[in-house]
Amino acid sequence: MPRKSALIFGASGVSGWSFVNEILHDYPKEGTWDKVHALTNRPLKKEDSHWPDDTRLNIVSGIDLLKGSQEELEDEIRSKADGVEKVTHVYYLAYKANTDIQKELTDAVNMFKRSTIAMDHLSPALEFVVLQTGAKMYGCHLLENHPQDPNGIHVPLEESMPRLTGTWGDLLFYHPQLDWLKQYAEDKAWSWCETRPDIIIGFVPNQNFYSLGTVLGIYLSLFRAVEGGGAECPFPGTEKSWVAKSNDSSSDMIARQTIHLSLTLPKDMKGEGFNVADAKNPESWSTKWPQLCRYFGLKGTGPNEAEEREVRKYIQEHLDTWKELEARYGLKKGIANSDLTFKGFEFFLLIQFDFDREYDMTKMYDTGFKEERTVMQAWGGVFDRMVDAGIIPPNVLN
Repeated sequence: MPRKSALIFGASGVSGWSFVNEILHDYPKEGTWDKVHALTNRPLKKEDSHWPDDTRLNIVSGIDLLKGSQEELEDEIRSKADGVEKVTHVYYLAYKANTDIQKELTDAVNMFKRSTIAMDHLSPALEFVVLQTGAKMYGCHLLENHPQDPNGIHVPLEESMPRLTGTWGDLLFYHPQLDWLKQYAEDKAWSWCETRPDIIIGFVPNQNFYSLGTVLGIYLSLFRAVEGGGAECPFPGTEKSWVAKSNDSSSDMIARQTIHLSLTLPKDMKGEGFNVADAKNPESWSTKWPQLCRYFGLKGTGPNEAEEREVRKYIQEHLDTWKELEARYGLKKGIANSDLTFKGFEFFLLIQFDFDREYDMTKMYDTGFKEERTVMQAWGGVFDRMVDAGIIPPNVLN
């Protein structure tokens, strides 16, 4: 089989980093990949990427998907991505956050359209395009307003369930992205699919708007430094969020499942959506939190609502201690309180996500994918990479 060539939009993000990493580690088998173009908006040096030193890797930084005309965007990609005409697989993982929902929607749709049209024009070898969406397809982000209709959207969340409707559906940029792609790709030789992770657990070399793995790695490292090894570490959430069931989606597993789909799906499954997650069965923080804390030499306990602890508030209160850790261990500076991180998103994920939102993973595993990952295979791998990258101190290892 001829070797494949991949291009990843959003390569340094919490999902994209693992796609590049898995391809450079020859997933699913040696000889599959000839090249990977890692497109990032913010600059990323090869030595800072923590990807393998591999001649197949081409890091392309500084491409603004909204800048200039369509022709100018295509000229820029062509000039920076040498061999773009041989790209067979495009993984679209780019995201531009904005607190203005309408602006975020407009930008998201335009970025995706321009990127896909560009790759359709630039690569006659194109075989497959992937658009990553997420659990917002099921309304999970609506919190207390999330759908609970036994005849519509309900747990376990399944890909065949109806879309959100009304105002919430109109504001979800996934819908116009998918509607456009379905129409645009209808007569194309290449195929496509959509993937739906829930909370993404992953490593990022750059700072990221949303990265729960990064924030909890910093929080638990700091908690140990302040409270001492062996200290009890209450879950920073509520009794309801402590027991709510969900399926974590580690970036490594998202990458593997998505690559598997893009290499194996038959043509008659063009345009299908797939839940992607670490395992078939859901977990809750009641089973995950003690394991995460144990990695840092702490004893993870349930929430103590009499002594409420918010992750962001705790980090802010102990920033001086964190700065001491930065100096003592030569850690990267400024990550604990970075302006590039959306302040308070961990409150949203740890406290307000207090309802069951488990996935039905049948469709994914019916494609022949076999692998599952445990809690610590997913989270522990992220923490290990954070140590290696100098984001958290090495003394947390036990």
